[in-house]
Amino acid sequence: QVQLVESGGGLVQAGGSLRLSCGVSGNIFRTNVMGWYRQAPGKERELVATITPVGSTNIADSVKGRFAVSRDSPMKTMYLQMNNLKLEDTAVYYCHPIATNFWGKGTLVTVSS
Repeated sequence: QVQLVESGGGLVQAGGSLRLSCGVSGNIFRTNVMGWYRQAPGKERELVATITPVGSTNIADSVKGRFAVSRDSPMKTMYLQMNNLKLEDTAVYYCHPIATNFWGKGTLVTVSS
């Protein structure tokens, strides 16, 4: 059984920072590429960042230079550090083991002006 629990979302002013966490149960964290996705109101879910089991990362162009993804393998936790947040970053953020059907419930990030 795989469970994914996102946390760390909230209300933040534009230009501020948040750090999201994703706790993962089961062994999938050790072997899978992990991803952060987000879905803004009225928009499709989009990939924000990925990280491999050995720590190689890819960041979407829309957030490159502002967001960073990391993982703590012993703690089975993935992080998304979000800096210089913009209004368009408002969305529900999800973690997801790539190429699986497992999704967390998401954590809402709201950026205000």
